[in-house]
Amino acid sequence: MQLSRRALALATTVLTAGALFAGALGATAAQAAFPERQVTIVVPFPPGGGTDTGTRLLAQKLQERWGQPVVVENKPGAAGAIGADIVARAKPDGYTLLMGNFGTQSINPILYPKLPYNPDTAFSAVSLVAELPQVLVVHPDLPAKDPAELVALAKGKPGELMYSSSGNGGSMHLAGALFEDAAGAKLVHVPYKGGGPAIQDLIGGHVNLSFATILESSGFIKAGKLRALAVTSAARSPALPEVPTLAETALPGFNAISWIGLLAPAGTPQEILDTVSADVRKAVLDSGIKDQLIAQGATPVGSSPAEFQALIDSDRKRYAEIIKQKGITAN
Repeated sequence: MQLSRRALALATTVLTAGALFAGALGATAAQAAFPERQVTIVVPFPPGGGTDTGTRLLAQKLQERWGQPVVVENKPGAAGAIGADIVARAKPDGYTLLMGNFGTQSINPILYPKLPYNPDTAFSAVSLVAELPQVLVVHPDLPAKDPAELVALAKGKPGELMYSSSGNGGSMHLAGALFEDAAGAKLVHVPYKGGGPAIQDLIGGHVNLSFATILESSGFIKAGKLRALAVTSAARSPALPEVPTLAETALPGFNAISWIGLLAPAGTPQEILDTVSADVRKAVLDSGIKDQLIAQGATPVGSSPAEFQALIDSDRKRYAEIIKQKGITAN
């Protein structure tokens, strides 16, 4: 039996529509299925630091949400460039992610012009995870009792007050450089090999002040071995709610924070970026992980990919100016 032309056309239309519908269902199912297997988050630093600790808290919560293993791999070296390069070269499918931070994404491209990847094109932003404000701490013998008194003291004794940091170009150093610029003061930078030694020498009275992480300094603040004058973020830290900000006291508009955030290899499909971003935001605002992050001195945030990329770009531009102005190098 032969079909009429009209019947044949109708049958073809039905079959085509069915195929398109099936394809749409298949695409939706594929999207909804992410992740279908293990996800690896690369931390480009050794275990135990703030970036690593925050990553492990997040990984545990994402694993519960996704029902798939979320493994944290530490790939330290070259100021984070080794781990970042591993992710930059990974397949852009969402199964290998980078927990970058303020240093790897905004500062390294300024201090290290020959990275093994192009920092402008190697990654797709996923979500800011947490802000890491610092706290301006001084030795108890320093006569300044508040930020305004410290600014006045620093301006009255140019080149006499010394501040310690974890090393050239690190967040502690850059916070000090921004403070100098905002206060119109001249301090002496004393770099150490890590935040721990920098704080110990401040406690010992070998330097006068520091811009320390809350995690490293809160115990010494509570014990009276250091005096906290202000935090460097735009808003007060939930970990030290009684300590004012520099912005609300002596330096309006001051904001110098570090942060951690997830990135994916460039070319990762936007629907995967959006899925991971939404799940990260839900995870970090969950009371369990939120309280743990705050206890570590972090401020849980979460963001869209576009918001996170804007932060990376803004910090890179802002700190490029102060690094050039101060002649800061990695050595």
